[in-house]
Amino acid sequence: MENQSNQNLNPQDPQLKVVNSEGISAQVSAAAPFVAVNAAQNENQNQNPFRVDIPQMPTQDGGNGVLYDFNDGARVFCPQGKWYVQLEDSESGNILFSAPTEGGWVLSTKKYYVPFTVRVWKQGEQKPFLEHSLNLKGKHVQIQMPVGTIGDIVGWLPYAEKFQQKHGCITELTLGKEMSELFASQYPAIKFTAVPQEKPVITKPYATYKLGLFFRGDVNNQPIDFRKLGLHRGVAYILGVDPKEEPPRVKLGNERKIKEKYVCIASKASSQSKMWNNGFGWVEAIKYLKTQGYRVLCIDRDNVSGMNFTWNQIPYGAEDFTGNISLQERIALMEHADFFIGLSSGLSWLAWCCKKPVIMISGFTLPICEFDNPYRVFNSHGCNGCWDDVNENFDHKDFFWCPKHKGTDRQFECTRLITPKQVIGHIDRLIKDYNYKK
Repeated sequence: MENQSNQNLNPQDPQLKVVNSEGISAQVSAAAPFVAVNAAQNENQNQNPFRVDIPQMPTQDGGNGVLYDFNDGARVFCPQGKWYVQLEDSESGNILFSAPTEGGWVLSTKKYYVPFTVRVWKQGEQKPFLEHSLNLKGKHVQIQMPVGTIGDIVGWLPYAEKFQQKHGCITELTLGKEMSELFASQYPAIKFTAVPQEKPVITKPYATYKLGLFFRGDVNNQPIDFRKLGLHRGVAYILGVDPKEEPPRVKLGNERKIKEKYVCIASKASSQSKMWNNGFGWVEAIKYLKTQGYRVLCIDRDNVSGMNFTWNQIPYGAEDFTGNISLQERIALMEHADFFIGLSSGLSWLAWCCKKPVIMISGFTLPICEFDNPYRVFNSHGCNGCWDDVNENFDHKDFFWCPKHKGTDRQFECTRLITPKQVIGHIDRLIKDYNYKK
């Protein structure tokens, strides 16, 4: 917990204490002035134009010039004077912060959902003049999602709805334009705002929660490292809702435009570690699908993708349905396919929305990372699961990220060892399970 004051406080002062959940005192760090604190906050916010800035000052009036809110954690601002501030976890009764101050900021370290209680006394008085427990019912709340991702948003969206339904709050969801257009009509109880194109409707939120994947053992923005839970379930814990997964709603009932039976595939992803790096994999799988009477449509956005010396093209034998088309158009194709074959990437999650069986091929993630899936293809005989290894941190800027074997003949063996035979076995089982006839 941080106590940021506009006084020259001495962190060695025995009167200044932070009390943790075990009742053990810890030192309070020396504080920066109020103006400097806000300059730093604004600088950090402006580095990402795709995140909505939280209000500079708390939005709730606590009386006597004290302001508070729950935007990016609990925030309390006290004017100059003699105050005593306490933060409590209402659910457990643990005192998280308790200290006197002569003015300035108290900011919680934990930024995820915590049922905080805020208390402020005038020093020397027995009864707090401000005692407020977090209550989101009817309050304005922003939930911020990152821009430019598909799979993450698909996995997280149902948890945002669970949060809105649990608390009965007036909820605004900020996210990318394409995802906003895809989901807004399906969730009328939530206001969707596409950033950075649109300005938020809620300008003075009572609370704000930022969703994301937080690496390097971060347990301040998430209560549990998402790598222990899965790509989507970690957000359930950020929002404090039931982690049971479900696919989000999308607009189905699109007209079928291809008469023959077909399968959709997506062979591209944002880094090479996500690809199926078996040189014969796609070719043999597609050849087999054709023996079963299927047309095979490749619906990636790009027909060629890669970097430097490595380029991935549409697999031989697949029909080119790539292009910069809308996600709704891809949904229209997937909706009428018998099934989908892809990677641990966005289009596999989108196929899940369409209620299609998904054969997902991935080795850099563990099967716990994605949605429950009986057709998840994984080979345990080589190195695997680096994405979900809490000792590794994914480098989004390294297209060839392979933390243990990069530059060796074992690079990307997690998917090189996934054979065509293994994938064809899943195809056969799926066809049998769904009684698809040749």
